[in-house]
Amino acid sequence: MKNHLFRSFQPAGLPGLILLLISSALMAEDPLHLTARVRTETAPESGMWHSTFRPFDWAPRETCIVVCDMWDNHWCQPSAARVAELAPEMNKVLITARNRGVFIIHCPSDTMDFYRDTPQRKLAQAAPVVSTERPLERWIRLLPEREGDSLPIDDSDGGCDCDPPVKNYRAWSRQHPAIEIHDDDAITDNAEAFYLMKQRGIRNVIVMGVHTNMCVLGRPFSIRQMVLQGQNVVLMRDMTDSMYNPAKAPFVSHVWGNDLIVRHIEQAWCPTILSTDFTGKPAFRFSEDKRKHVVIVTSEPEYQTERSLTDFDQDLRRDFRVSIVYGDSQDGSLLPGLEVLKSADLLLLSTRRRTLKPEQLTIVKEFIASGKPVVGIRTASHPFHLRNQNAPEGRADWSDFDAEVNGGHYTNHHGAGPQTIISVASDQMAHHPILVGVDVLALKGVGSLYQVSPLANSTQPLLIGQIPGKSPEPVAWLNQRRDGGTTFYTSLGHTGDFEQPAFRQVLLNACRFLTRDLAP
Repeated sequence: MKNHLFRSFQPAGLPGLILLLISSALMAEDPLHLTARVRTETAPESGMWHSTFRPFDWAPRETCIVVCDMWDNHWCQPSAARVAELAPEMNKVLITARNRGVFIIHCPSDTMDFYRDTPQRKLAQAAPVVSTERPLERWIRLLPEREGDSLPIDDSDGGCDCDPPVKNYRAWSRQHPAIEIHDDDAITDNAEAFYLMKQRGIRNVIVMGVHTNMCVLGRPFSIRQMVLQGQNVVLMRDMTDSMYNPAKAPFVSHVWGNDLIVRHIEQAWCPTILSTDFTGKPAFRFSEDKRKHVVIVTSEPEYQTERSLTDFDQDLRRDFRVSIVYGDSQDGSLLPGLEVLKSADLLLLSTRRRTLKPEQLTIVKEFIASGKPVVGIRTASHPFHLRNQNAPEGRADWSDFDAEVNGGHYTNHHGAGPQTIISVASDQMAHHPILVGVDVLALKGVGSLYQVSPLANSTQPLLIGQIPGKSPEPVAWLNQRRDGGTTFYTSLGHTGDFEQPAFRQVLLNACRFLTRDLAP
């Protein structure tokens, strides 16, 4: 898929050079410094996606913000409440953007009668009609050739999360009053928005508003149609909401459903940005969204945990916001998008003998030094160094990771063969929160048993593994690190381990336990 946001501009002859000089002059006038989150598939047909961050600059005069359907009321009252919570924060973004020279287009559909005599409405109506190769339609629905056969959420019931859901009717009469409309703004709900852009030489479109799975995608001034018209489009992902009822597939929370639609947009249509780029403040989150942020980092070919942890993501997302960082398909020591760890509350690590670029290893070290919790599985006992080799030139390693972070002493593993019998380390540990609801008797270690003894004095063993004729070894423990943080490590993590509900419950409990005292 061609990404218009990052396409190159090739001027042709003198006219092209003049355009380039004009564009450069505009960019010199205090450009907008933005950071796009871009999703690219790790490999063709893999079904897994890198989520990377790319800085870029836009000239304010060539940029507009489209405010999509932020109505004053809605037939779905939870939706109306979320809009009322979002609108004042959105207004702050618009004030900053307007002061920077960004053109604001308010698009509260089906309310033009309310604004018919306003100068902002007349400004939009006066924009000269522009002929387009593809007609600007009242609505463009799902395009299977680009988006697949369906959205990731089922909104066939209208998406209302009232209990019980209410019947669809037109409850709105205007845009939400918390969003100010200034003299130089425009108001429309149709193709006039694009005509205004062309009239003003606007190539860059920032979309915000509701609802992401409906109007934000389908309207003539919004994502699908603006991308198809060749505009550079981004969604401001924290200034949006979806119409989704958690009683419908995939049966997740409302905020998770919204995350899924944003992810769909990033994969099929355009990158996203945050309001932080304008306000300098943390991204907006709805008051109902209390989730901690878990970042999974997986890059090891032996146990295919990139697949296992992608599936486990479904378990985690019921309680957490989740980001996944995969190793590069050509060089697993490259971790595209690792910058997301800077905003994480917990790191879930599954890498094996990777030597990172120094700046990426610094991100990991700084996260751990901050005292934040870590969950490590299987090869996280030797995640960032080679066996009996120094790091290649230009790369960095952390040979003492196991001792310093896990409190472990990995030396090798027993050969593959018998399953590992698992037992609780002590009667006292049987009641530990990480083992609550876990059927330990049903848990078996499918992979080879790791040799990890002796553990550091700072550790607290939870589970012990035993194979015939060999000394028992700890297979799960907590470590109180010198930096003040806590690590949960388990030498389990084989593909067959993830197939066991008991193991998945242990991992989920560990993530819950380690984030329980973190401020929301």
